[in-house]
Amino acid sequence: MGDNDGQVPLPDLNGADAPPLADIGYNEDEQQISRVAADLEAVFDVPVQVSAVLGRSKMDVGELLKLGPGAVLELDRRVGEAIDIYVNNRLVARGEVVLVEDKLGVTMTEIIKADT
Repeated sequence: MGDNDGQVPLPDLNGADAPPLADIGYNEDEQQISRVAADLEAVFDVPVQVSAVLGRSKMDVGELLKLGPGAVLELDRRVGEAIDIYVNNRLVARGEVVLVEDKLGVTMTEIIKADT
């Protein structure tokens, strides 16, 4: 047996025998994503209601009517606990409150999978 028995020559990836970029496997995944995005394009303009819920509280109507400016309403969440993000009244994610310039925002930290 010689020194080269059983060895397969490797292509020179910098040379003329390098495969075109279009032939590389990851391109198929990008094409699949593009097709899925194109299929969804018809619903891109459909409005949805997005709600970020900091917490909840229950009280009687009498207690509610007694609330005024400066009243503190205790919620069922602790400081730093994730908030719920709803789309069309369906829980889809959890996140954290962030400050963006001078406005409040929400960063999604967890996507909730639908139980179907």
